[in-house]
Amino acid sequence: MTQVHELGHASCNKSYVFRGNKDYTAKGVQEMLGLAPPRPQGGVNNAGPPPFSRFLLPLQQCEFQLTNIIEQLEKDPWPVASDRRPVRCSGVALSVAVSLLEQSFPNSGARIMFFAGGPPTEGPGMVVGPELREPIRSHHDIERDSAKHYKKAVKFYEALAKRTALNGHAVDIFAGCYDQIGMQEMKSLPNSTGGVMILTDAFSTSIFKQSIQRIFNKDDQGFLEMGFNASCDVLTSKDLKVSGLIGHAVSLNKKSVSVADTEIGIGQTSSWKMCSITPAHTYGFFFEVATQGGANGANPGPGPVQHATIQFLTHYQHSNGTYRLRVTTLIRNMLGGGDPSIAASFDQEAAAVLMARIAVYKAEVEDGPDILRWTDRMLIRLCQKFADYRKDDPSSFRLSQNFTLYPQFMFHLRRSQFLQVFNNSPDETAFYRHCLNREDLTNSLIMIQPTLISFTFDQEPEPVLLDSVSIKPDHILLLDTFFHILIFHGETIAMWRKAGYQDQEEHENFKQLLEGPRAEAAELLVDRFPLPRFIDTDAGGSQARFLLSKLNPSNTHQTSGSYGTAAGSAVVLTDDVSLQTFMGHLQKLAVAGNS
Repeated sequence: MTQVHELGHASCNKSYVFRGNKDYTAKGVQEMLGLAPPRPQGGVNNAGPPPFSRFLLPLQQCEFQLTNIIEQLEKDPWPVASDRRPVRCSGVALSVAVSLLEQSFPNSGARIMFFAGGPPTEGPGMVVGPELREPIRSHHDIERDSAKHYKKAVKFYEALAKRTALNGHAVDIFAGCYDQIGMQEMKSLPNSTGGVMILTDAFSTSIFKQSIQRIFNKDDQGFLEMGFNASCDVLTSKDLKVSGLIGHAVSLNKKSVSVADTEIGIGQTSSWKMCSITPAHTYGFFFEVATQGGANGANPGPGPVQHATIQFLTHYQHSNGTYRLRVTTLIRNMLGGGDPSIAASFDQEAAAVLMARIAVYKAEVEDGPDILRWTDRMLIRLCQKFADYRKDDPSSFRLSQNFTLYPQFMFHLRRSQFLQVFNNSPDETAFYRHCLNREDLTNSLIMIQPTLISFTFDQEPEPVLLDSVSIKPDHILLLDTFFHILIFHGETIAMWRKAGYQDQEEHENFKQLLEGPRAEAAELLVDRFPLPRFIDTDAGGSQARFLLSKLNPSNTHQTSGSYGTAAGSAVVLTDDVSLQTFMGHLQKLAVAGNS
């Protein structure tokens, strides 16, 4: 069952109970809660508090009652058989919350925070049955279309997301459970409304506690760092059209002369709704050139340089209640397709992140192998167009400085958890992709290609290659994948640490060496949201797999001992191709005459 507590009833705890196995309509919920506005009586002034004030009040007016209700919450005392899961009706709870808010504050800023300790097992939106003999769905089950409840649950939560986004409300999902909670089915709620996803093992962990505190960060004036019920309109000059947006928003289906025929992401519109925005939210907009006068683009021949103008109009409600309009105008030169300035101005980091967003967007509806082939095709085409080479001569292949890092970004993207779902649950994949579509360029690049810093004696900490050759016995490595912060001790360092050398006065320098990575990790945690998982491990330890899975396997069990491998470097047990092999194949395909 689902309970709705009446905060305005101070004399005692009063709540309304909804059956957990029934799909309530918005009108049904509003009638049961008495939210329908009273009919005016002739000649009588019915001015008074609105009906929703029994459930939604300023904190200072209901803090005692709210605290009392939370403190009296108890675990369901009904016994759960050893072969069954606890009964949860999360779908009904979310449906009732959406119905309450859309009647109380339509088209106004609001948030729904959903805390899940397990998967819904009853009623609309159920993810798995109550019997433990029925396993929760995996990626393989979803791909084979054998997940019993998947499609029905997705349809239910997408309908809720559409209603929520239409009213400008955001939905946050907090998972505190070792098991999956159905985040894969519910992902449309935060993805469509700009809400957050937090994935933790329990609500008692520091990851959950500190992450939820950072949601309520305030600016210098004491206001929450969040905006509500935002919309973004894009206007362009005639030479440019907007193809779409990839990020946490929904289309407002606004047709205009600025809309392109080609659709990328959420397209066929020039206006989007973003129910919740923060200074950290980032959106990817895609444009196409409206070519005129030939294949070379908007400015094919000599003459004055043409300009394209893009204007973003963002309306939103500030956390202090005021409504604001932010206008951002950009002007860029329009160049022909063969102009050398295009290559000179190429931003490989931004391109990698935008390509990652497109790939993840495609991965939601297409098969994994098809996405990898598409990524490879786009990389080969880029190299064929901008690299210097002689036809059918791979040894002549060269990339200019603006392009040299881009292939390795694509190499790590192909191996990342965004496109490779093996060894990840559907909930984890939904969480990772949600974060990629939210974060800025710097954080997104860390997700795609993690950073690795090496610490050793008598040297300053320095970034090293994300490669197995970077693992050395007398070095400590600090890995930042955005989702994990890992400290890895080489074999010699681990042996000395276990022997307790850091506790001896004559080995003060060893103690300082051990403290260095921890101080660096603490600085990384200051502004990170959500808080990453911290891992401290040694060479040969079970959690060293988090590092080994991210490294370029230049030295594997198949190449170990062969000519050209680095002495003393770690051996990675994998069949994955290395970056060197990947680049070799790329060069051959790029210079091939029949490619």
